[in-house]
Amino acid sequence: MFIRQISDYVLKISSQYPVITLTGPRQSGKTTLVKTIFPQKPYVSLENPDVRAHAEDDPRGFLKKYENGAIFDEIQRAPNIPSYLQSMVDENREPGRFVLTGSQQFSLSAQISQSLAGRTAMVRLLPLSLAELSSQNSTLDQLLFSGMYPAIHDKKLDVSDYYANYLETYVERDLRQLANVGDLHLFHKFLGCLAARVGSLLNMSNLSNDVGVSMPTIQRWISILEAGYIVFLLQPFHKNISKRLIKTPKVYFYDTGLLSYLLKISTHDALATHQMRGPVFENFVILEIMKNSLNIGKRPQLLFFRTQSGDEVDLIVEEEKGLTAVEIKSSLTWDKSFLKGLNVFSDLFGQEINRKVVVFAGEENFVIADSSVMSWDQIRFESK
Repeated sequence: MFIRQISDYVLKISSQYPVITLTGPRQSGKTTLVKTIFPQKPYVSLENPDVRAHAEDDPRGFLKKYENGAIFDEIQRAPNIPSYLQSMVDENREPGRFVLTGSQQFSLSAQISQSLAGRTAMVRLLPLSLAELSSQNSTLDQLLFSGMYPAIHDKKLDVSDYYANYLETYVERDLRQLANVGDLHLFHKFLGCLAARVGSLLNMSNLSNDVGVSMPTIQRWISILEAGYIVFLLQPFHKNISKRLIKTPKVYFYDTGLLSYLLKISTHDALATHQMRGPVFENFVILEIMKNSLNIGKRPQLLFFRTQSGDEVDLIVEEEKGLTAVEIKSSLTWDKSFLKGLNVFSDLFGQEINRKVVVFAGEENFVIADSSVMSWDQIRFESK
């Protein structure tokens, strides 16, 4: 079992709010986490058809059994329960009384915002971070290929089998819950085409043509993947000079193991020389920075910078103290050209920049001019 960094934050807010809502991808470790932190609470899985039927048919009778509190796992499977919890926690606002988990962020957020606003703290748990996996002696390419889902590293599972089952068991099932997809073959083609565009500007029209479905369908499918914690969109940074900036988002995956699988990369050795290794590495670093913030209860505002002329910075983090600009390079060897995009960004927004960072695949850590150069396995900064 892995010690999850977010545990301290969950314990802290459980002393402040009557309901804790933990969201995140399936298999990211939500159930294990809440059972570990709250071992005294009854655990109720709403994946169980009989339990779910009781919750849906007689919500008051169902909740009466848990007046002292409980863990309700996969709460989106019983969407009416949060509404009935509202009156219960208004009558008794004992901190940490109920713990909810869910793996469909948009529908769950809507349920919570309507029923439990002001009564719950929202927490997001992603797969393992580098710090949580620090006891594992894995190379960079092994981690990029395997991804960071706990079960793979805890149980030493076959990576290809794991992601094949993950797609079939979770993505397709959740997909059918969220939308009516008539042709799963086309949807799998869409997933592969989307993976091939990771880290690139997302041209919906081109994607629509490549997959062979309409643009509204592409937009709906991307929304479904966002809701299911499969992909996220990075929006462009623009401020004052917005007319010069690209306004198209970039797409990334919540795990590079799944991304590698969709790219049909068969081994970590094959990934090491694959043409998509750079974008996969970029995806990995952005996820690490996201996890660093989420695991201490921060909600980072992550963006990218790119001008019409092609100057870019891979990641801009908006913080209270200013902007953090992060350039990401998959090269093992340092090169001063890595600073080009950061210098362009600095010329435009110098007074608003708090720090400039280059993360690369090498082993050195040093400072050059006003930029920090950081090895991939030393990513430890977070939004402040």
